[in-house]
Parts: sequence; C-alpha cells; structure tokens
Amino acid sequence: MQDDRSFIERADAVAKKVYGEPMSADRIADNFALYGLNKRAAALEQLDDELRGDIDSGSHNLRRHVKLVTLRRKMADVHHALRKARR
Repeated sequence: MQDDRSFIERADAVAKKVYGEPMSADRIADNFALYGLNKRAAALEQLDDELRGDIDSGSHNLRRHVKLVTLRRKMADVHHALRKARR
C-alpha cells in the first residue's frame, strides 16, 4: 500500500495521534534531529521531490509550498549542523 500523503501530512497525522494537534515546522525540525544520518538524508530527498512537483495557483497549494520550503530550510540547517558535529 502506497502512502500518497506529503511529508508534512504524515507528520501531522502522527502528531495528532500522539499529541492531539498537528506539529509546527519547528517541532518537526526538532524531531528530525533525532533521526540517523541515512533517515535524515532520505527525508530531505523526499522533501526535495515534493518541492519539484508542480505548484497550482490555489491559495492552499501556495501556502503548502511555502510551508514545505520553510521546513526544508530548517531541516537542512539541522542536518548540516549535525554533519558538522560528525553525527
């Protein structure tokens, strides 16, 4: 079974089950720091794939794209900091 939800949609679904509310981009980035190197790299690649997709002009799609770009930037900063610390 293939999961067609975006990275953020999957994170929100898990957060709603655990915490009762969706995760903020900051919280996703904080949790991202707990991933191992390979899982972080795979998550960044997945976000890059999502960002390469077409963007519709609808306001929902534009907001989603901005949220993905912001999240990607925060996750990349965390990843680079951890790589610099050799983790």
